[in-house]
Amino acid sequence: MPPVRTGRYRARRVSLAEVPAVAGVAHRHVSVNGVRLHVAEAGHGPPLILLHGWPQHWWCWRHLIPRLARDYRVLAPDLRGWGWSDAPRDDYAKATFAADILALMDAEELGRVRLIGHDWGGYTCFLLALEHPGRIERMVCLDIAPPWLGRARPRHLMTPLLGSYQALLAAPLLGPRTMTSGNRFIRRVIRSGSGAAKRWSDDELDVYARVLRDPARAGATAACYRTFLTRELPGIALGGQGSEDLEVPTLLVMGEASPLRRVLDPQPSRNLRVEQLANAGHFLPEEAPAEVLELALGHLTG
Repeated sequence: MPPVRTGRYRARRVSLAEVPAVAGVAHRHVSVNGVRLHVAEAGHGPPLILLHGWPQHWWCWRHLIPRLARDYRVLAPDLRGWGWSDAPRDDYAKATFAADILALMDAEELGRVRLIGHDWGGYTCFLLALEHPGRIERMVCLDIAPPWLGRARPRHLMTPLLGSYQALLAAPLLGPRTMTSGNRFIRRVIRSGSGAAKRWSDDELDVYARVLRDPARAGATAACYRTFLTRELPGIALGGQGSEDLEVPTLLVMGEASPLRRVLDPQPSRNLRVEQLANAGHFLPEEAPAEVLELALGHLTG
């Protein structure tokens, strides 16, 4: 397929022939907001959208999709810049992720949906629920900080984040280089963020690492984290919407061994229920799929 010009990078339009197979899952592209989003789809019934995080793509849901597809029409898009979606050079604000998903819902003529999101996908779910509560029936967010501080204080939040891989990834040249130079960095990030019981094979991790070796997708990662650290995180620290503004019934599931637990103590509120999975780290859809399914199915059906 021809390359797409994206400023500094020439983004390769990845072929759907390269997508890893999951039984019963079909793949297509949907054009929204000037980009083509790859969508994996399975099942019939009420619409349920699954949103992945970094450094992953739709394949992180492979253990959940077969069961969810018994009850729902499951759509698992790749966010812009990752997986098999287009990777423009600019605009990786999380509000843009939310706008893309809202446009996808409109393109698919979906009035109200249920959501499950992990990491940046979970953050996107919160933004959609806060800005468009009438479009979201119920949602489940997995191991992600809501877009408000809660009990965390700016100094407690900023210091660990700025000293983590996020600051490295946000660096304009060094960040992309950590991904394009080989697979080791992504392997290390996922393993270090997982609970002690999880055993990843290199082949599993390289399904994610290989896609991020594309310069445009590595650049998208840098832009995503740079936008968060320089614009979005300071905005959260200065205040804004809080848990009292959440109108959508939400389940937030955290991993007991997740690095986020060092800086985050999410509190339940009127529409926010919080659960914790023992011995699990950050990558809950792959570390604890059975437990996630049990909690999610119970919450989504109300």
